[in-house]
Amino acid sequence: MTFARMKKGGLIAAAIATLLAGPAFAKVTVLGWPGGPEEAALRAAADTYNAKSDVSDDNKVELLFFNRDGFWDKLQADLAAGSTAFDVNLLATYSIGRYAPFMEPVELSGEAKEVYGDQVLTTMQYEGKQFGVPTDLSLHFMYYRKDLIDALLKDDAAKAKYAEIAEKHLGKKLEPKNPDEWTWDDYAATALYFTQAVNPDSPTRYGTVLQLKNLLFNMMVFQSLPRAYGGNWMDEAGKITVDSEAYRKGLETYKMLYDAGATPRDSLSYEFAEANAAYASGQVAAMVQWNAAASELMSKDKSPTVGEVTEAIAPPTGPEGRFTHIHGLGFGLNKNAANKEGAKAFISWLSSKEAALVYARNSGAPALTPEVVKDVAAERPDLVKLGEFAGKYGYVMNGGTSAKALSVYELQAKEFTGYWSGQQSLDDALKNTEKGMAELLK
Repeated sequence: MTFARMKKGGLIAAAIATLLAGPAFAKVTVLGWPGGPEEAALRAAADTYNAKSDVSDDNKVELLFFNRDGFWDKLQADLAAGSTAFDVNLLATYSIGRYAPFMEPVELSGEAKEVYGDQVLTTMQYEGKQFGVPTDLSLHFMYYRKDLIDALLKDDAAKAKYAEIAEKHLGKKLEPKNPDEWTWDDYAATALYFTQAVNPDSPTRYGTVLQLKNLLFNMMVFQSLPRAYGGNWMDEAGKITVDSEAYRKGLETYKMLYDAGATPRDSLSYEFAEANAAYASGQVAAMVQWNAAASELMSKDKSPTVGEVTEAIAPPTGPEGRFTHIHGLGFGLNKNAANKEGAKAFISWLSSKEAALVYARNSGAPALTPEVVKDVAAERPDLVKLGEFAGKYGYVMNGGTSAKALSVYELQAKEFTGYWSGQQSLDDALKNTEKGMAELLK
């Protein structure tokens, strides 16, 4: 999972000047995400492309990297200024709308649908047009302690206690289930059962970890719950639909779990790192978290207490189905590209099976279809679930790629956290959110 802190910034003049002054200025310049697995994968892909016999010297790729800090604002400033310093640039699902006026839709290879599938391709679409190749995907897993669940399913006395807790807190008796069959109510009941404040005999102090900090990315983790009950940002006519029973269900479920002590009391300050630390301590039974946490939480070396007993599945189901938020990083075409034809050729190749496998074998996180991912399954077993879950359960909210999508998430974070922390009522949180979204998405 890759995020950038949004800060104001201008052009990276020194980097561009250095590039232009180089002795072998490439005819296709690609602006990528600096550092980490994304850069490693892009470098490997560029090397492979440049080595192809049918790629002329005039169309070879050279890479350019901004600093992470303020990346997206700097990119927008460059695009808006008509910069020709890069032909191909990085994109993110939740910011495509910001850049679309300064970019051109792209044509992917004939293999793209076979490689990625329709759901993943939508992460790089805006107003029905394809603006990029989805190279790295983020979605959510339900991580759970297999040892704890297995013990619960074998213990009749524990099952009776579980049913008692479910009836008291959820208004209905429930029986423990295999986590892959959980509804959101089953998840809530399990979280309560494994909470010592609710069940003093619980082997863990907390049943789950909720990321409740006033942070836009926490809303992405949360929203798969209301989505499973039919929630969306707006309907096809553009009417905001957040003040709904679906969002009420999701918000109330989180509030109930927080008030019951099923998540640490300081969860109101939690995001990715804090949630991982809590789970890795061995005092948590299950949690919804980004797929990027798998390499940490499922490793006996990085998380010795839980690594060997942790499983990862898709988030629970609801009346409308099983869903996981997805967003991706990808690459699109600068409207002012100096070498537009060369850039188009590289983008087309980047959406091919050959490129996707190179990317996957070099630390990237592409969500591949079952037919394609089998070629790297032994090397990258994590990508098997990534591609499967993205294809089966992935969604992008209606309006989730708009120019103001990040502002919508920021608004929701402010209002929803206000409700969870007891600073405002549920009605006020939803009313304020709906009013703000109507302004942002009009």
